Amino acid sequence: MKVLVYGAGALGSLYAARLHEAGHDVSLLARGERLTAVRENDILLAEGDSPDIRRVPVRVIAKPADGYDLIIVLVRTHQVDAVLESIAHLEGDVLFLLNWAAGPEPLGAVIGAERVLLGFPTSAGIIDRGVVRFRRASLVTRLVSMPIGEPSGLATPRLKRVVEMFRSAGFQAKAEPRMDAWLTTHAAFEVPLGQAVHAAGGPGALAEDGAAVRDMIGRLKQSLEDLPGRPVPAAFGVLRVLPDRALAPVFRRFLRSPVSASLGSASPGLSGEVARLAEQLAADARPRRATDRAR
Repeated sequence: MKVLVYGAGALGSLYAARLHEAGHDVSLLARGERLTAVRENDILLAEGDSPDIRRVPVRVIAKPADGYDLIIVLVRTHQVDAVLESIAHLEGDVLFLLNWAAGPEPLGAVIGAERVLLGFPTSAGIIDRGVVRFRRASLVTRLVSMPIGEPSGLATPRLKRVVEMFRSAGFQAKAEPRMDAWLTTHAAFEVPLGQAVHAAGGPGALAEDGAAVRDMIGRLKQSLEDLPGRPVPAAFGVLRVLPDRALAPVFRRFLRSPVSASLGSASPGLSGEVARLAEQLAADARPRRATDRAR
């Protein structure tokens, strides 16, 4: 499969490298210093803090060409509008593998509804001095699958091809028939968490502030209550009913763990993404509130 990975951050670089190693024809779109670094040194990968670094020679480009079977968009939520304009004229299906709570309609309005696929990357990593350090495999990461779905919810042949492509590269991908609801639920979870992390100055600082953690849990529960339907996956619904005293220690352990490092701290990228997701959730809630008042 001929693939363009749009976005050369940690996850874009990881997916491009692994797909290339699986035998797919991959191009990675990068800009600025990252473009120069990959051109000069290829993609450098390491698991966690391991000193073992492998070099993967992926083709890197500054501008998208054409003739791709699949374009994988891996950027922050607030960067999507600019990406849409740059790929609207290209051929190929487009998998938006990112945080998104506005539904497929605004994406399809620019590039064509028939081209849109939705998904979410369950991998995590950082770029440390040019090296992409991805999260070590664990029982949890093996059990958590990367969801990908059609806006229609159907199990189409192209969805099966895309899922199989990721599996061929070692990713735990699965077809998700309720992908839009999955993304909205995840945003309802991530916005209160991201806002609290940003306000505290990082996940570690938030973990040490018990009052802030309890406030975050309250806002998270309300955010999940405001969803238009049941949470997807259904496990998120448990957060709405468990008492705060049970949830607080769980969240504090999570915030102190290496897994929470992907939340960042007060970075412009994180704050911009959380702000855009909050806008999308609020816009989705307004029609429901108007309907509730009319009743």
